Amino acid sequence: MRKLIGNNIKPYKTHFFLFKMNDQLPLSSEQMKRRVAYKMRIGNILAGKQVFEGERLKGIEDGGKNVSRINLIANVVDKYVQEGEKKFGSLTLDDSTGQIKVKSFGEEVDKFSEFNQGDTVLVVGLLRFWNDEIYVTPEIMKKKDSAFLLVRKLEMEAEQPKTLEKEQIAELKDKILSMVKEAEKEEGIDIDKIILELKEPPNIINAEIKKLLEGGAAYEPRPGRLRYLGW
Repeated sequence: MRKLIGNNIKPYKTHFFLFKMNDQLPLSSEQMKRRVAYKMRIGNILAGKQVFEGERLKGIEDGGKNVSRINLIANVVDKYVQEGEKKFGSLTLDDSTGQIKVKSFGEEVDKFSEFNQGDTVLVVGLLRFWNDEIYVTPEIMKKKDSAFLLVRKLEMEAEQPKTLEKEQIAELKDKILSMVKEAEKEEGIDIDKIILELKEPPNIINAEIKKLLEGGAAYEPRPGRLRYLGW
């Protein structure tokens, strides 16, 4: 652990930094309740489109979500503490997709005492931005077993849209069209039923249904129901 004592940082820089930090004070508890702490991997945080309101970071855009509060699991690869009148501390976290710092000030730095290099931690906190760097202001920090890194990786991978090979997509399209044709005797079929029976990724099924509608092979007598029209 690296530890810096006292006056090596010039006072005017420290005061200016703390002034900028106060410009991004935490929200009220009521506002916080309305903000979801999204499960993220560090690489996604770093790659997300940063959204600013003036000089203040509002959050990032990631996969259609506006993210300002995050939940991540990573390993501590570095720890820095500045003691003295202006206490400051940071943990550098790594989850194999990237690195990000967790920063605290004042008495909050004492919470870092139980974490050391090599620990696996769960962090819930707010995204902040200063000096061309995005970082996390922690609300919750807990030690976790290192196995949770793999659990989080699998969780995030499971949420990614699945894809199919071209041959599989062509076969899927034929199955959808056959189901729509056969359902003509019942005056159509619900899209939900197609998704349930085919057990393929809904985003891909919906994309193929859209192609059938645009190509004139099927139509919707009402939203969510398909009928065969033919080519």
